[in-house]
Amino acid sequence: MALDSKIPQGPLADKWTNHKNKIDLVNPANKRLIDVIVVGTGLAGGSAAATLAELGYNVKAFCFQDSPRRAHSIAAQGGINAAKNYQGDGDSTYRLFYDTVKGGDYRSREANVYRLAEVSANIIDQCVAQGVPFAREYGGLLDNRSFGGVLVSRTFYAAGQTGQQLLLGAYSAMNRQIGRGKIKMYNRHEMLDVVIVDGKARGIIARNLVTGEIERHSAHAVVLGTGGYGNVFFLSTNAMGSNVTAAWKAHKRGAYFANPCYTQIHPTCIPVSGDHQSKLTLMSESLRNDGRIWVPKNLDDVIAIREGRKKPTDLSEEERDYYLERRYPAFGNLVPRDVASRAAKERADAGYGVNATGEAVYLDFAAAIERYGKEQAIVKGLDTNDKALVQKLGKEVVKTKYGNLFQMYEKIVDQNPYETPMMIYPAVHYTMGGIWVDYNLMTTIPGLYAIGEANFSDHGANRLGASALMQGLADGYFVLPYTIGDYLADDIRTGPISTDTKEFEDAEKHVRDSIDKLINNNGTKSVDYFHKRLGKIMWNECGMARNEEGLKQAIEDIRTLREEFWNDVRVPGTANELNEELAKAGRVADFLELGELFAKDALQREESAGGHFREEYQTPEGEAKRRKEFQYVSAWEYKGEPKDAVLHKEELAYENIEVKERSYK
Repeated sequence: MALDSKIPQGPLADKWTNHKNKIDLVNPANKRLIDVIVVGTGLAGGSAAATLAELGYNVKAFCFQDSPRRAHSIAAQGGINAAKNYQGDGDSTYRLFYDTVKGGDYRSREANVYRLAEVSANIIDQCVAQGVPFAREYGGLLDNRSFGGVLVSRTFYAAGQTGQQLLLGAYSAMNRQIGRGKIKMYNRHEMLDVVIVDGKARGIIARNLVTGEIERHSAHAVVLGTGGYGNVFFLSTNAMGSNVTAAWKAHKRGAYFANPCYTQIHPTCIPVSGDHQSKLTLMSESLRNDGRIWVPKNLDDVIAIREGRKKPTDLSEEERDYYLERRYPAFGNLVPRDVASRAAKERADAGYGVNATGEAVYLDFAAAIERYGKEQAIVKGLDTNDKALVQKLGKEVVKTKYGNLFQMYEKIVDQNPYETPMMIYPAVHYTMGGIWVDYNLMTTIPGLYAIGEANFSDHGANRLGASALMQGLADGYFVLPYTIGDYLADDIRTGPISTDTKEFEDAEKHVRDSIDKLINNNGTKSVDYFHKRLGKIMWNECGMARNEEGLKQAIEDIRTLREEFWNDVRVPGTANELNEELAKAGRVADFLELGELFAKDALQREESAGGHFREEYQTPEGEAKRRKEFQYVSAWEYKGEPKDAVLHKEELAYENIEVKERSYK
């Protein structure tokens, strides 16, 4: 099957408008006859479910959490991008488009990214109308801050809890539709298969996580808004329940999986403290607006700090290496995430890491506290030479901007970041890869759509900060509700889809068989034992740096581990009850297949791009080295085993941006 991205003809700036003018619509009376399943209730799924129901479709929404508002989007901290140019600093739709394509290292689809930039401004208006409490300036206008990889301030935020506030907006829109009976909500349900009837996605098989019941649900179209697969690394900033299962089951039914090896390593996470951890905690990228990143210049100071003989505050400015400011003067601490992450790894590998494990650098707010303090003292007509006063005023400003993040850091690390620099280190965060979709967000299975982080479409090889919330809400509020109508216009006379068919029966049997296999396996090792081992392979061989030898080894090791899992995993309890270990086992089984495809994808991509750093392909300065012949999306077709997956290429053409060496110097 050839990949058809269905990108509309015509100039880039007109594509979306012209496309909307030409697509088929479903009239309001006919929408009442059509059912849509939405899996996932984060920003993408929640906004899509609310909007589709508002339009008149009958929506069935599924989430594995006990409430839609517990979706992992709630954890997003720093903000959401939009090209409104409130600051008058030169922002525009084109500049947001350009920054996103460059930030993704020229590995994303131009038409999709331009549309994203185009609808970004509408998202802010929509959310303000819903009552999302964005931060405001003194005069009442919405405030903006800057994020990595850009030279403008375009990030709208609500302290350090933007994801939570935006999700509550989508959740309240959903609740209105649940109250009207237009959304039927299925909490604590996990999707375990897609049902294909006559070549079209016509429903799902779900497990009620409380009772263990296996259920059939039908619809005229299925939408996956199920997030990313960062937990394939075991330790990541994702919620522990985040998984690849829905996307992977769709892949096994014929949806191509695109760019699986493109994973984002986020530079500002609380460092790993030992083998006891089950997840990592993110410190928002917004902190890099005011925090300066450094390590000691001298190894003697590093050792003294590690041994507790010195404190970081004992070191003078001259004894500190502000390495991002040194290496990237134009962007400084606000280089993109992949660049900042690799730079931190380079310093740690050279022996300059500042914690006991040698894997941490400092993020220091002392200069910002002093700067804001002096500014406030001037505003209030107070003495700028009074150090205690300046400190007090400065800390108040920093608390207003980042208070909940500082509080979270202190609770986890037991250090006060107002008094001593935070310690941070890169960790697995977002996944740019996902299910391949065309311009309409449809997968290679007709009637199956993927939105938000579950698809691959907008971020290329590296996502710029504050773009995840932008893409999730753009897809859910402003793109999918148009494009899905084009497909559903053919279904107005179909009538309800029956679940009493051979296709539903076979899919249900398939799900039951795999659950029985896990429950009756009677092995000796826990699910976590295998997940942790997979995570170590992934981090060591497919993490921040990769090479041919390591990737080949990873493929072998994951295959062996998968065999061992199916022979020796032990799942306690039964299938007909609340059994978290069983749910986890199914998710880890899917990670054990995805992990191999991930390594296979990384192996065939003989270049460095964004967060995918192949040691064999780097510039003399140690930067990523792209190669023209890899200017494509790798879309993998399932053929039974990850080793047999077939590669399809979607060539990427850049007509509006010059592809050049990516520099943030």
